[in-house]
Amino acid sequence: MKLQQLRYIWEVAHHDLNVSATAASLYTSQPGISKQIRLLEDELGVEIFSRSGKHLTRVTPTGEEILKIAGDILRQVEGIKQLTQEHNSPSHGSLSIATTHTQARYALPQVIEGFIGKYPDVSLHMHQGTPIQISEEAADGTVDFAIATEALELFSDLLMMPCYRWNRCILVPRDHPLAKLTTVSLEDVAEHPIVTYVFGFTGRSKLDDAFRDKGLVPKVVFTATDADVIKTYVRLGLGIGIVAHMAYDAEVDTDLVAIEAGHLFESSVTSIGFRKGTYLRGYMYDFIRAFAPHLDRNVVDEAMALPNKEAQERFFADMELPVC
Repeated sequence: MKLQQLRYIWEVAHHDLNVSATAASLYTSQPGISKQIRLLEDELGVEIFSRSGKHLTRVTPTGEEILKIAGDILRQVEGIKQLTQEHNSPSHGSLSIATTHTQARYALPQVIEGFIGKYPDVSLHMHQGTPIQISEEAADGTVDFAIATEALELFSDLLMMPCYRWNRCILVPRDHPLAKLTTVSLEDVAEHPIVTYVFGFTGRSKLDDAFRDKGLVPKVVFTATDADVIKTYVRLGLGIGIVAHMAYDAEVDTDLVAIEAGHLFESSVTSIGFRKGTYLRGYMYDFIRAFAPHLDRNVVDEAMALPNKEAQERFFADMELPVC
């Protein structure tokens, strides 16, 4: 059994069983990959992939178990590489992050600016996507860190650490009736068409829960993943906007009024996470702390040493989080 063979089966499985695409991504030949997979299967005496003619059709049940172990081995190998790089070139390397548009646009710019200033020789890569895409990219090693708010149950393979708590605001034109109210109720909001986030993005589930608990049916007429798009359609008069408060800029959005909505919706928590067993380089610890100052190296190491998800949740349960 060779490390190269484990790399091939892992990459094929994560390229939708497309050997040609895998060969292109690894800068090698399709026949070479196919041959090595067959040699590994012959050595193990099992099929990792089912086939129809020359085409791979699915991962076998045994193959699923083999791939899980192969992934752990490959991550350990990557950890060895990271360890040696940390000793040889502590300020050189790369860092990749998967997150949503809201985090990339509003929460991360100052953090990234400061990080690049401190580590100019670290190559930083940003991947934007849905919570499902983010969790998959972090779990399979495509990215180092995942930053997300919604659907954290998808991130079961990751150590997710709470970073900050945030809530929403309601955006309306300055002459809108809601702008004249001293206190806005959920019933007031429900009387107007709403422009907000797509379900599964940026705390949208908290919004839906609030209306449902009151027995109200919101008139959601338009959804988007991008708060800037939501603001555009609020300006067009399509409806009132409900966005993360961090997405409102008083200096830029001068034509809109931001109405506090913290009393209407339960706050959301944004978390940062990485694969269990990941070797964190010094600059990775620094990035985490820059994004969430309470997550210093000692806290992160203590969380990594906890045996399971339940212990991790208890560890972070009473932690006081900053509010954005």
